[in-house]
Amino acid sequence: MKETFKDSGAAVRAAPGPPAPAALAAKVRTLAPSMTRSMQRVAEAVAGDPAGCAALTVTGLAERTGTSEATVVRTSRLLGYPGYRDLRIALAALATQQATGRAPAVTADIAVDDALPDVVAKLAQEEQQCLADTAAGLDLTQLEAAVGALAAARRIDVYGIGASNLVGQDLVQKLLRIGLIAHAHSDPHLAVTNAVQMRAGDVAIAITHSGRTTDVIEPLRVAFDRGATTIAITGRPDGGIASYADHVLTTSTARESELRPAAMSSRTSQLLVVDCLFVGVAQRTYETAAPALSASYEALAHRHSPRTPHR
Repeated sequence: MKETFKDSGAAVRAAPGPPAPAALAAKVRTLAPSMTRSMQRVAEAVAGDPAGCAALTVTGLAERTGTSEATVVRTSRLLGYPGYRDLRIALAALATQQATGRAPAVTADIAVDDALPDVVAKLAQEEQQCLADTAAGLDLTQLEAAVGALAAARRIDVYGIGASNLVGQDLVQKLLRIGLIAHAHSDPHLAVTNAVQMRAGDVAIAITHSGRTTDVIEPLRVAFDRGATTIAITGRPDGGIASYADHVLTTSTARESELRPAAMSSRTSQLLVVDCLFVGVAQRTYETAAPALSASYEALAHRHSPRTPHR
């Protein structure tokens, strides 16, 4: 059995470094829903005007946002920076990137009366931004550890509901083709039943954008308690899912709107993380993965080739 040490509802892990400047806006979008209204005002200010806020002292930013110095400091720490001084440095770097055109602007929401060419352009821009934000904010130490656990796993279970389950199925299909034993579970009862059978050397992966989906948290908790290595792919690293995850891989998402719900926008970043995991595992297990891939290609090619009729 594992022993869980919790701090504000999350398991204690090696603290990641401050997010890269380019990932700051994505971090704000990810964490804003869980912030207090006063902290949201600070976060929205620094993401919306990094150059202006970088020039302000902690007192100045507190006055600009109608909050307190303590709120500014707490917001800085929640965004991943040790203090406000570190956040100001990141804001200055982000402002420089934006001035040189290396940080893309946020696109407008899709409107119900948008012409189809505009819808295509906006969706393409949002998808690109979502992928860039996820890549910039991904903790590579956590990713490396997750890849290592998967490459050595005796068995892999993946839990997800709705759109997250589709992402889980995508990962499982990839892992099966390189010879690993993997299963995707969408039924919460079956997921828990299978999680009870897990042990050290197994890996359980939970995919949930909100980080609070009970039907995903529960099987991960059971697998964690049974000694399996646990991985969470989530847009809310402060959610309850982190309490039972050895490794947390954070995803970004485009702004949620009426015509673009969170389940739709989160899928893009989840698929990127899934692909990173798969390629990393395939690299680590190349001697066995390459022949397994070749065999699956040949089997599929044979299945779809014209057959000689039986006589």
